[in-house]
Amino acid sequence: MDFVIGKIFKGDRVIWIVLMLLSLLSLLIVYSSTGALAYRVASGNTMHYLIRQIFFLGLGFGIILLMVNVFPVKIYSIVANYLLYLSIGLLAFAVAMKLAGMISGSGRTLNLGIVTFQPAELAKISLILYAAKILGKQKTKSDLRQAFRRIIFFTVIVCGLIFVSDFSTSALLFATIMTMMFIGRIPIKYLLFVVAIGIAMIALIYVVANNFPNAPARVHTIDGRIDRFINGDPNSEKGITQADYAKLAIYSGGFLGKGPGQSDVSNYMAAAYNDFIFAIIVEEYGLFFGSAVIFLYLIFFYRGVVIVRRSTRTFPAFVVTGLTLVLVYQAMINIGVSSGALPVTGQPLPWVSLGGTSLLFTSIAFGCILSVSHQTQVNREIEKQPVQVNAPDEDYEMEK
Repeated sequence: MDFVIGKIFKGDRVIWIVLMLLSLLSLLIVYSSTGALAYRVASGNTMHYLIRQIFFLGLGFGIILLMVNVFPVKIYSIVANYLLYLSIGLLAFAVAMKLAGMISGSGRTLNLGIVTFQPAELAKISLILYAAKILGKQKTKSDLRQAFRRIIFFTVIVCGLIFVSDFSTSALLFATIMTMMFIGRIPIKYLLFVVAIGIAMIALIYVVANNFPNAPARVHTIDGRIDRFINGDPNSEKGITQADYAKLAIYSGGFLGKGPGQSDVSNYMAAAYNDFIFAIIVEEYGLFFGSAVIFLYLIFFYRGVVIVRRSTRTFPAFVVTGLTLVLVYQAMINIGVSSGALPVTGQPLPWVSLGGTSLLFTSIAFGCILSVSHQTQVNREIEKQPVQVNAPDEDYEMEK
């Protein structure tokens, strides 16, 4: 039985266990936190979103298994450029649709008729694959400078297009790429220069928003979040903000929690099943269990480091580095926002929050990581095999 499971679930077993535990947690907490949403949207069918989450988690596992068992790691290098160009095109199309007034809301979601998804999710994976491909080819100082120019050029384009509708995802991806370049030995002076420009841009946005009331809505959104984080939200005096509800959930949960399905705060929070799901986890299961969830992501981070150290090639190592970082960063942002340590922003808890296509793109990230892990294991086994020496030629022996 163990042999059969090992033949199917290839790659790092610890990561597979983490995924299984997070899946179980996801089903429990999504079912609990979507009760109010089910009454508003699904005619009171509380099983609707649980079944939906089971479907997408199952599809996600299917994608991971397909990637691990069928696709070789080298194919990610081959398609990296094409995926990057595709994601830039989709992001630009979404921005154009938003400016034309053809997309409502924040403009993050693109409806292609057959499927609805956020182009930023594809852009995250494609830019990381591209950066890994470029960093994996560097050999000299001249290569480092050229790698920096090429990576930062596309990073500015992709993050700039995402920034129009989603500042937090833009900042998350930017931080991930900067960390990858730091690990890839890009000169620190280049990175500090880019960081300084980024800080200056945030400061400029803050000034523009305060002095130009007619500035774009996204500018005022960012300014408002910074103001509320520094000076506090005026609505907090009434105790009606999402952040207030999250703090109340964590406080009322205490050390051991209220018990499964006993959340009260989820009935009042608009994003209890998504951006603030960690607060509901603590409310129902307590701080002890909440700490265990954080520990699971730390275990995943550690196993990512192990895979990188064991990798025999640079491209796969950088792929695992980037995808592990973006998932862990995203988890820490969700936890930080839920606990009040970070400004309120919209980042789901990877593999736990209620999701659709975003969860499927997360499964692609896990699939890439596990594919590299499996390929590394295969390569190490091949290296351990003794070299076979051919027997002497019998005709040659007879001639002697």
